[in-house]
Amino acid sequence: MNTCTALSNELAEPLAATAATATTWLLIEQAGPWGAKALTESHLDAAVGRALDAACDGTGVRIALIRRPGRHADDAGPSSHTVIVGHTAPGRSWVRRLTVTDPAELLTLDFAALGAGSHGELGTPHVGGPIALVCTNGRRDRCCALLGRPLAADLTAAGHSEVWEVTHLGGHRFSPTMLVLPYGYAYGRLTEATAKEILAATAAGQTAPEWSRGRSYWDRPAQAAEQAVRLLTGETSADALTLAQHPAGEGRWRVEVTHRDGRRWEADIAAAPSEPARPESCGKTPGNPVRMDVLAIR
Repeated sequence: MNTCTALSNELAEPLAATAATATTWLLIEQAGPWGAKALTESHLDAAVGRALDAACDGTGVRIALIRRPGRHADDAGPSSHTVIVGHTAPGRSWVRRLTVTDPAELLTLDFAALGAGSHGELGTPHVGGPIALVCTNGRRDRCCALLGRPLAADLTAAGHSEVWEVTHLGGHRFSPTMLVLPYGYAYGRLTEATAKEILAATAAGQTAPEWSRGRSYWDRPAQAAEQAVRLLTGETSADALTLAQHPAGEGRWRVEVTHRDGRRWEADIAAAPSEPARPESCGKTPGNPVRMDVLAIR
């Protein structure tokens, strides 16, 4: 089958520095089918979906819908909605949970504070292992359904961690993709075996650079620098590195990487178009997605 995922694999497109950026994730349970723009094309009230999306704009909060893996009848599901809020800053990550009867209740949240890492005692702390979010929205891209839904089902059947289907993580061509809380690392081109390895690593406070697309807390240039340092040093502790990103001219950045033991590196990053052209999603016109190249690391 000629899919965006198959072509990305054929081109050996790098996974690094492709994670969607978000300091904080706001995840709302919504049963039933999802459209391509799930916040306004699901059983969630479209006006509420638009208002929540607007409220998140510019705050660092990224919103998505979640549902339990399995068959999805065309109904609104239970009268209550689980809500998961996860902040992903290194050394300051947290996950909070609450239940609402109407997602409109969430419009009273202080989104700027959540994006900055202050939960204000919202809900209750998450207790348990990592939370796995597997992208499965076939209306957004068929690869997510064809590859993501079986992965979510397999992880659930194995009883491994807490697993949810999620509407959109970006990077369909890297399917199956998964974001794992509390650290907010995104992963791609997974199998059931590698996904289980990632969840076990996360439970131990580690990340898995081989399949990593980046930590969503960082912008893409910083994601590239972090991955470069991890590959250089073999460091896998999720919270070992912090980054400071500085512009260095058109399409270039200098990123300072600091290890918690005091070691420091400096990476030169440049944006460049990927060649040859390829569709970033099934059915889209081929384009040249921007990649982040590590020019030097000191």
